[in-house]
Order: sequence, then structure tokens, then C-alpha cells
Amino acid sequence: MFFQIYKILVYVASKASNIVMLFLLRTLISLLPMFVFLAALVFLDSFKLIRFRVVLLTIGAGGLAAVASFIGNNALLRLDGVDLRLYSRYGAPILEEVCKAIYAAYLIKAHRVGFMVDSAIHGFALGAGFACIENIYYLQSLSDPNILLWSIRGFGTAIMHGGTTAIFAIVAKNAADRQAATSWRVFLPALGMAIALHSFFNHFFLPPILSMLVLLLILPLLLLIIFHRSEKAARAWLEVGFDTDRELFELITGAQMSASKIGVYLQALRKSFAPEVIVDLMCYLRLHLELSIKAKGLLLMREAGLRPAPDPEIQNAFAELQYLKKSLGKIGMLAISPFLSASSRDLWQLQMLQETPAALRKT
Repeated sequence: MFFQIYKILVYVASKASNIVMLFLLRTLISLLPMFVFLAALVFLDSFKLIRFRVVLLTIGAGGLAAVASFIGNNALLRLDGVDLRLYSRYGAPILEEVCKAIYAAYLIKAHRVGFMVDSAIHGFALGAGFACIENIYYLQSLSDPNILLWSIRGFGTAIMHGGTTAIFAIVAKNAADRQAATSWRVFLPALGMAIALHSFFNHFFLPPILSMLVLLLILPLLLLIIFHRSEKAARAWLEVGFDTDRELFELITGAQMSASKIGVYLQALRKSFAPEVIVDLMCYLRLHLELSIKAKGLLLMREAGLRPAPDPEIQNAFAELQYLKKSLGKIGMLAISPFLSASSRDLWQLQMLQETPAALRKT
């Protein structure tokens, strides 16, 4: 269906004589493949946690990255001794991938993405926004009427921008999860990979059409493999995490707590903290587990295609959680840290749950 529509656009563009109509058709030809690919990624996401508004925001961030890259590239090309050919192969890929990667890195550091699937969608959306601005600029500055040129830009260059940033976000997210850290050094290997792929594409080792075909064969296959692995890991994490949280919650709220290791540990804490602090510690731990269990339950329901009604008590629960955290201070939080999971994925699920009322509205 998509390729039939695309063939019609190409045919109409080849026959069009009106300047405005020709510009619009070229724009569609150069951008449509990329946005269809992005829509496919969103559709493949089983949990459907990324809202349409968030995707648009990420596309906008990619557009800003394109503007920043344009300004930076022009400034560097004005320097004496800069060779355009060498710069396009080695300089431009560095600047452009860094500009695109900044927002993706921010999302990971802020625990706004939970799985590699989310990273892939955000990364490709960033590249889509970047390519959108870049292609519109070239449409205005280049007068070449060759429809093949704009097809290559749509299926080749635009997909490349989305693909390299998606790969950066996926690799960076995976590294952050494995190392349980989000320092900027975690992102360097992923950034190096994106820059290398971009530079390879700009070397034009293959004819443009062949390069476009190779990209269209490899990138979808790579992302499908990543999606499969990510969703498999997500289901395993949900099953194990749900059972663990539930067992711990039942233990701290049951009659056998005093005889458990948690009870023994809390008895030891009573020697260091006042009784009211111990009460706050228990309240924080209980509330944290309740929210964690609810978040995993929501994910399981969304994967099953259900849209649970927003819980009006969620925001109050988070307000109480923040109040208890402030009341306990760093020492109190450190005391119960053995019972709290601090991985980026668990922090993300609480962030997701905090935004649940908005996230569950139909988009």
C-alpha cells in the first residue's frame, strides 16, 4: 500500500509543472518513507507508553539539532584550509551526531525511557526531525528536478539519520542499564558507533541507489531483532519484578515480619533512629512497593491491549512519597536502600506511573 502511494507521488511529481505543487510533492517524497518507518516503530511497541505528543516533541528536538548543526557546519566550513569533501566525511558526522544525541542522552539520564524499544522510537524520531529540516533546506536551495534524487534522500539520507540516532539511543540505554550508571562516559561508545556509521554512509563507497537499498535491507532487520530482544527482556523483568515486589510487600505488612531478615534489620535500625523515623521508614518502603506493583500491573494491562482508568490517588501517593523522602533525609534513605531497587528501569517505571493520568488518555 505504501509503495503504491509512493509510486503515485513520484508519477505526479514527474508531471507537475507548478512550482508550489512540485515543492510539496518533493517534500512528501523525501520525508514520507521516514515517517512511515517511525509510525511502524510506534505500532510495534507492545506497551504503547510513548504518547503522540511526546513523539512530536522529540521530532521537534531533532529539528533544533538540525538548525544547530547547520550553524556549526557553516561556521567550521568558513575556516581557512577546511576541505569540503573531507569535512563531509569526518567533520559533519561528528557534529551532527553529537547534536542529535544530546536529547536522547538527556532522556536516558532523566529515566524517561524504560526499554530499548522506547530508545529506538525516540532515537528515530530525533533523526526524523533532523532529516525533515535538512531536506526542506535542500529542497529550497537545490533546483535539481530529478525525482530519483529526492527518493534517495527519502529512503537513504533521511532513514540514515533516523537509524544512526536510534542505534545510539539503543546502545546507550543498554550500556546505562548494564553499568547501572548514566554518566556522560557511558554514552561515548554509542556515540562513536553512530558517528562511524554516519561517516561510512558519507564516504559513498557504493552508488547512491545501491547504498539506499542496503540501508533499507539492514536497518529494518536490525531494529526488528532489537525489538524482539527488548520485549522479551521486558516481559522477563515484569514477571520477576512483580513477584519480588509482591513478596516483599506481603512480608513487611504480614505478621511474620519480625522473624524475617527485614524485621531483624529494622530492629537493628531502632538503635540508631527515633521511633517516629522508623515509622516513616516503613511507610516509605510500603508506599514505594505499592507504586512499583501498580506500575508493573499497568504495563501488563497495556501489553494486553487494555486501557485502565486513571487512578486519582496516584499523584497524592507520589506527593506523600516525596514528603517522606524529604523527612527521612539522605541517612534515612540510605538505611532502607537495600530494599529499594535503584536500576534505571525501576526508576523509569515510577516516573511512568507518576505520569499515568496523562499517559492513559487516548491520543
